[in-house]
Amino acid sequence: MGIGRTPLLVTFVAVAVAALAGCSEEKEPAAAKLPEHSCFGVFTRSELEPLMGEGKEVKDASPADVRLNAARRSATCNVYVDGRSRILVTATRQPLGQNFFWPPMDQNQPAPDPLALGDKGTVWNTGARVALTCKGAEDSFELELGISGSTEHMKPADRRPLFTALMTKYLEVAKQQTGCGV
Repeated sequence: MGIGRTPLLVTFVAVAVAALAGCSEEKEPAAAKLPEHSCFGVFTRSELEPLMGEGKEVKDASPADVRLNAARRSATCNVYVDGRSRILVTATRQPLGQNFFWPPMDQNQPAPDPLALGDKGTVWNTGARVALTCKGAEDSFELELGISGSTEHMKPADRRPLFTALMTKYLEVAKQQTGCGV
């Protein structure tokens, strides 16, 4: 091999090694970039990890709590990964006696299962919701809680159990923070 070809060969090998090294890097899970607690401080990073997928930029857009009252009737948490919503957590309060309307589910999706939480609950493959009447000594109201998330990278058998667990925890925290039943 001539002396003139050696630098070219060394450059080619260096470029090939760098390219292969870039291909072998695994993408970092987006959950690693989540704060330790998200969505009103309710959920831990590990609880939300199955919904996050991979990504570079994570944004938790939510207030610090879900303390609802007659003036603050709703709260929403949305966690975005690379600008795409991965989980939406909602709470809505309305006056006593006004029921929440739940439109029929998409007929192309598996039917939801009842969820034995609150007065009325349901869980499906991409979320869960619960409605309950909160009667207290000073204040009574209707409360609806919802969770929906991106599940395309989850096993179908894991989806409903995950949303059931998330809703169970969320319901307890939301009842405390809203004064439901106190």
